[in-house]
Amino acid sequence: MNGLQQRIKIKCAVITFNLQAYRYCVCRNQRDLCTDDMDLLPGASGTSASLALRLGQAIFAVASLLFMCFDVEFYSYTAFCFLVTIMALVIPWSLTLAVVDIFSLFIKHAARQPGILSIVVIGDWVLSFLALAASCSTASVTTILFAFGGSFCSQKICTRYQLSAAMAFLSWFLILASSLFNLWLLPATL
Repeated sequence: MNGLQQRIKIKCAVITFNLQAYRYCVCRNQRDLCTDDMDLLPGASGTSASLALRLGQAIFAVASLLFMCFDVEFYSYTAFCFLVTIMALVIPWSLTLAVVDIFSLFIKHAARQPGILSIVVIGDWVLSFLALAASCSTASVTTILFAFGGSFCSQKICTRYQLSAAMAFLSWFLILASSLFNLWLLPATL
């Protein structure tokens, strides 16, 4: 190993973790020292697992909206309107990032600039908290409506509301997973 390689190794602080056959490499300003760039962390932005998470988020958000909007009386309750609003925000966010993941997979290079990844992490965190709040409020209002014995909503409509809340919980879980994977990757890009 010549002196230049030693200085680059020290300067770049190359750290390698081997965990269940996954290679995680942290390298500053020298991307060529890190091999297998696309397979660093499954679920992180730019991987096929991230694409699956983003598509799952969008599918569950669409399902939640469909179950909620089958009945035209959802606007009578603020919690239901909140769920519809948040799921309507999750769908374009997830589909936009899915397109970015498809592009990253197509060119075989993930866009992992610190600024972009920070925006994705913050956006995921905000939508994660909002989706959790919306799904919890919808589930609690639906439980209260069931407790009144169907005087406010029929069994069929309340079941739709419950399914909508369940789909929103599943969408929240996938958003949280995406956020945590990208948060794990964020220090490596700084």
